[in-house]
Amino acid sequence: MKYIRILLLIGLSTLIQPVFAEDDHSLLSPGTENYLGYGIIVAMLVLFIVAMLVILKAIKVLTRIILKSEGLSEEEIATELKSAKAPKKDKEVWLKLLSLKPMSEEKSLEMEHEFDGIKELDNPTPAWFMYLFYATIAFAVCYLLIYHVFRLAPLQYAEYKIEMTQAEAANKAYLAKAGNMVDETTVKLSTDPAVLADGKTVFMTNCLACHGAQGQGMIGLGPNLTDDYWLHGGKISDVFKTIKYGVAGKTMPVWGKQISAKQIADVANYVKSLRGTNPPNAKAPEGVKEAN
Repeated sequence: MKYIRILLLIGLSTLIQPVFAEDDHSLLSPGTENYLGYGIIVAMLVLFIVAMLVILKAIKVLTRIILKSEGLSEEEIATELKSAKAPKKDKEVWLKLLSLKPMSEEKSLEMEHEFDGIKELDNPTPAWFMYLFYATIAFAVCYLLIYHVFRLAPLQYAEYKIEMTQAEAANKAYLAKAGNMVDETTVKLSTDPAVLADGKTVFMTNCLACHGAQGQGMIGLGPNLTDDYWLHGGKISDVFKTIKYGVAGKTMPVWGKQISAKQIADVANYVKSLRGTNPPNAKAPEGVKEAN
C-alpha cells in the first residue's frame, strides 16, 4: 500500500502541475511529463495484474482450506481443483467447434490401418474451416461478377489511372492556389518560357493601350519599359508593387483588384524580359537609370 500511495501522489502531481504552471514555466519538460505519465500507467497496470494474481491465489488457498475442512484428502482436493479449471460445458463447446468427439467415443473413429501400433482417427474437417472455405468460394464468385462480368467497379490498373488523374487535378489546384499567394515580398525573377508567355498574354490584354505592343511606351501615357530607366524602381519586387497598387495621380491604375497575384507576377517578369529589345519609335527615357 505504501508504494501504491507513492505512485498515486506522483501521478496526481504530474496531472495537477501543468494546470498551475505558467506557459513555458513548467518544472518538467513536456517529454519528461509524457514519459512519467506512461510509466505511471504501466506501473498501475502491473499493480492491478499483481493484485488479481494475489486474489486468485487467496481464493485457491481458501478453497483448499474449505475442502480440507470437509474431510477430503490432498489427492481428492487436487482432483476437484483440476476439474474446476476445465468445466464440462467448455469442453463440449470446444469439441463441437472442432467437430471432434470425446475421448470415450474415439474408438469408433479408428481407421483400419496402423503403423508401429499407431492408429489414425477418421475425424471430419472442422466446421469453422469448412465455413471459411465456403466463404472464400462465395467471395471469388462475387469478385468475378463485380469486376470481370458486370464491371461494376474498376480493376487495379483502371483504379490506378483514376487515382493518378485525381492526384494531378489536386496538384494543379494546389499550384494555382500557391501561385496566388505571391506578393511583392516573395515574388522571384523568372525566365521560364511558360511564365513569360502567360505574362505576355496579360500584358497584351491589359497593358498594351498605355505601354504599346512592344513595351515602347506611349506619349502622354505609359513610359518605355525596354530601357534602363525606371520611375518607381526596376527590381522585380518594385515592378510587382507598381502593378499591384498602381500610382496615385498617374494613369497607372490599381491592378491588384482586377487580376490575380500570379498574373501580376507573370506580367512583371514579362516586363523585365523586355529590357534591351530596342523597339522602333520608343519613348524617351524617364526616371532613374538602374543597373539590371
